[in-house]
Amino acid sequence: MEGFMYPNEVELQWSILIVLYPYLTGLVAGAFILASLERVFRVEEVKPTYRLALLTALAFLIVAPLPLQLHLGHPERSLEMYLTPHRSSAMAMFGFVYLWYLMAVLVVEIWLDYRRDIVRLAESSRGVKGLLYRALTLGSHNISPAALRIDDRVGWIITLIGIPSAFLLHGYVGFIFGSVKANPWWSTPLMPVVFLFSAMVSGIALVLLMYMLTCAMRRVAIDMRCLDTIAKYLFYTFVIDFALEMLDLIHRIYESDESFRSLDFMVHTRLFYSQILIQIILGTLAPLAILSFTQVINFSVAARRRIYAIAGVLTLVGIFAMRWNVVIGGQLFSKSFLGYTTYKVAFVTREGLLSAVALMILPFAILYVLIKILPPWQEEHRVVAEVHGDD
Repeated sequence: MEGFMYPNEVELQWSILIVLYPYLTGLVAGAFILASLERVFRVEEVKPTYRLALLTALAFLIVAPLPLQLHLGHPERSLEMYLTPHRSSAMAMFGFVYLWYLMAVLVVEIWLDYRRDIVRLAESSRGVKGLLYRALTLGSHNISPAALRIDDRVGWIITLIGIPSAFLLHGYVGFIFGSVKANPWWSTPLMPVVFLFSAMVSGIALVLLMYMLTCAMRRVAIDMRCLDTIAKYLFYTFVIDFALEMLDLIHRIYESDESFRSLDFMVHTRLFYSQILIQIILGTLAPLAILSFTQVINFSVAARRRIYAIAGVLTLVGIFAMRWNVVIGGQLFSKSFLGYTTYKVAFVTREGLLSAVALMILPFAILYVLIKILPPWQEEHRVVAEVHGDD
C-alpha cells in the first residue's frame, strides 16, 4: 500500500472470479455471432464450424454465471432476482437476459438444427443413449421435408433474434462497469462497445482454435477456405476493437482530468506488464500484425495454420488481460487518487486461482459431452443420412 487509502479500499472487493465472468460471457457472445454468419448472413465458408460454434456457446454459457455464484458465497440468494424482480438493477436484470438467451434462443436453436439427427438417432440407438435421444425429441418425430423447412425457417428467425440478444448479454457487462461514475478507470460511454467487440474477437478466436484442434484430434483435413474466412473476420473485428480502445485512450489523454496523473502512474507501474506488455503488445499488436500478413502475403497452407493458431492463442490471452486490467486495475487506486494497493491471487480459496482454473476447464468438459451426444461434424451427418435414408 502506498499513500492514503480508505479502509474499505485496501482489500479488493472483486477478485479473479469477476475477471473470469465477463471473459466467459464474451466467449459465448463471440461464438454465437460467428455461428450467425452462416445461418443469417449465408456465409457458406464458415458452415463447417456452425454447429461447433453453437455447442461451444452453450457450454460456456452454462458455466458463465458460476463465477458470480462462487463470489456470492450464498448462491441460493441469486434466486431472489427471479422471485422479486428489481428493474432498476442492471445486475438483477441480467438474470432474465441470461435465462432468455439460454432457454429461448440458444437451446431452441440447437434443438431445431439437430432435430432430424435426434429423431434418427432415437430410432437407431438402444439402451441409455436411445432413451436420451427419445427424450430429446420432445415427442416430435415428424422429419418430413415440410416439417424440416419449418424448422429451418423458425431457426433462422431465432438466430436473427439471438444476434441482438448476444449483444445485450455481453454489452450489459460493459454497461455495469461504464456506469460506475465514481471510478474514472471504468466510467466511459465506450466501455459497453469495447466489451462487445472484444467479446466478438475472443469468441471467434476460440472457435477457430477449437475447429483446428478437433480436426487434428479426429485426423481429418482442415477446410482451409473455412479457416481463412474465420481468420479474415477475426482480423477485421480485431481492427475495430483496437480502434475503439485507442479512441478511448486518446480521449482520456486529451481530457486529462484530475484522475489522469493517477491512472497514468498506475499504467506505468502496477499494470505495466498486464496492460502494456501482455494486452497491447502481445495480445493485440502481435496477432494483428501476423493476421495482416496473411491478408497480403500468400503463405503456404501449413504456414497459415501455424499463424492462425498463434494469433488465436495470443488473442485469447490479450482479451483475458484486458478483462483483468479493467476489473482489477479499476480497484488498485484510491478515491483520493493518492494511494495504491496491489492484488495477490490466493491459490486454494473460494475465489482463488484453483477455482478460476477449474471454471475455465469446466466448459471444455461440458463441450466434450455435448459433442458426444450431438456430433457437429458434417461427414457424420452424411453417414447417418446414408444409413437411414435422406429426405
